[in-house]
Amino acid sequence: MAFSTVVPRRVVDRYAPPVAAVVVAAAVLASGAGAFGLRSSLPGGLLLVIAVASGWAVATVRTRRWPLFLVAALGWLVLAAWPAGLVASFQAGLRLRDRRRLTAYVVGAVLVMAVGILVGLAVGGVRRITTATPANAAATAAWLVAFPLVAGLLVRSRRDVFTALRDRAERLEREQEERAERVRAEERARIAREMHDVVAHRVSLMVVHAGALEVTAGDPATVETAALIRSTGRQALTDLREVLGVLRRHTPPGFSPPRYEDDPLAALDDLVHESRAAGLRIERQDEGIPRALPATVARTVHRVVREALTNVRKHAPDAETTVCLRYLRDGVEVVVRNTAPVGGPSGSGAGPGLPGAGLGLLGLRERVELLDGRLEAGPSAGGFLVRALIPVTGTP
Repeated sequence: MAFSTVVPRRVVDRYAPPVAAVVVAAAVLASGAGAFGLRSSLPGGLLLVIAVASGWAVATVRTRRWPLFLVAALGWLVLAAWPAGLVASFQAGLRLRDRRRLTAYVVGAVLVMAVGILVGLAVGGVRRITTATPANAAATAAWLVAFPLVAGLLVRSRRDVFTALRDRAERLEREQEERAERVRAEERARIAREMHDVVAHRVSLMVVHAGALEVTAGDPATVETAALIRSTGRQALTDLREVLGVLRRHTPPGFSPPRYEDDPLAALDDLVHESRAAGLRIERQDEGIPRALPATVARTVHRVVREALTNVRKHAPDAETTVCLRYLRDGVEVVVRNTAPVGGPSGSGAGPGLPGAGLGLLGLRERVELLDGRLEAGPSAGGFLVRALIPVTGTP
């Protein structure tokens, strides 16, 4: 619908002025030659000049109107040629929005028609009959002034109505988008509140109980495990605050950017250390020349390693795991590979399987592909392999 209306309008706006100019110039020339008007006794060169001037005035009417009004009056008084006057009256109704200017044009047109009657009486002959008799003079005034002027006013009012309707539709569309954005913001806030009520409360209880166990336990291994649980829970609360801040489009007071935005290598070391403390056997490897990464790339690298290690803890906690970060010339590659679990698919001593929605790798793939990267995840040599290749094209 938009294409079908915009394209014809552009074609008309582009080609209508030159076409109208040629038509009016030819009509004035033909009228002066007597084809459909009074034959003029003026030299052919002067007749051609008036015709060309009329065409030029029509072609430039969008930027200046007075040349068209002038040549229309001149053409009528000298040649009794009507084409330029017809276009002038239509353009006056279409473009003269000031009532005083429109009234001035009508007064001027009436004066030109009156002078034309006097010229017809003075010339006599056919011109007197066609332009100076009362019936013909009234018909000519209606044909050259009244009808095209009213047509121009009608076209202008129709355009104004369409413009008002289009502006109203655009305004309603903007208001609808604003309402939808408000609804989305309210929904994000509601989700954030529910996440805080459900998740943050339980994680904070876990942290409190782990802290109490750390203080009261006498076994060093139990104290170390409680400390790990407490630190992991506190980190989970920090991550939750980040998510809630995004949902609310608000940065919580005292919130500091995640460490991976400043130092992705150190952030990966933290992930590896936490997983080792949880009992995983992990080897860390780095290849290439380390360099600073853009924040979005560093964040994605961190998420790839975290998701891969989370899956290892869920499905193969006793397997050997290798985390490799490889710096390439135009990107970075992250590889997390684990061997087959010793105790079967769930590992030995893994206890009940950890809950999961099975959407981690799917979301991870979408995150990597948003950066024009590529993610591979699947079985490999009895174990599992997660490889992400992320291009680095911008500056950090």
